[in-house]
Amino acid sequence: RGAVSETPAPLPFPDSLCHRCAAPPRYIRAARSIFIFCPLVPERYPRQPVRECPYFRPKDAGSEEPR
Repeated sequence: RGAVSETPAPLPFPDSLCHRCAAPPRYIRAARSIFIFCPLVPERYPRQPVRECPYFRPKDAGSEEPR
């Protein structure tokens, strides 16, 4: 098994709305890329960074940060 890191990996595309959305994005890690899967949009892997989205719903204030 892999080593556990104390510090979380930096978010890909930190200014993307996806990280702050109530719909839980999934981070798909390939050998040299990271894709953000969205369960809401027709294009499941939107081009990043997403700055405007008609499906965006803000997370609750108490939600934990994405990993």
